[in-house]
Amino acid sequence: MASARAVGQWIGEQGGQLVYGGGRTGLMGAVADATRLAGGRVVGIIPQALVDKEVANTLCDELRVVDTMHERKALMGERADAFLTLPGGIGTFEELFEMWTWRQLGYHDKPVGILNVAGYYDGLLAFLAHSVGSGLMNDWQMDLVRTGTVAPDLLKALIEEAARRPRGDRLADIV
Repeated sequence: MASARAVGQWIGEQGGQLVYGGGRTGLMGAVADATRLAGGRVVGIIPQALVDKEVANTLCDELRVVDTMHERKALMGERADAFLTLPGGIGTFEELFEMWTWRQLGYHDKPVGILNVAGYYDGLLAFLAHSVGSGLMNDWQMDLVRTGTVAPDLLKALIEEAARRPRGDRLADIV
């Protein structure tokens, strides 16, 4: 939870914008709250089914309600300039791998990062290295994702990489 708050605080202190799934609970709810409290802008994108379960963060500066999870991910992918993965479950894994795959396929050229808090992703990273060693992935695919253990350092690297893309001089939005 401390790392989630640190991510949000950093985004807010940089005058950035968080683009995320629009929920008010869990780690991403904490990122959103910290971003807002530190002066950043928060954009939530949430499917109606989750709004109906009363998990929408009504404190977002902008809350977009969509019909499906596919629409949610597509809009998040479109609106964000970089993608950061915090510890999470199956939905987090799915979004990480989709954004990473989209980058590999050339659907976008936005940086993807994994914040490996307290070794949470050590097993996954070892498995990915095993995939490369087995010849089922390549080093260039691994080079499409950054990993780090210190939120501000990884965020700064993602922002610097995003800034090298031709998209203007504003601070990149993080999803």
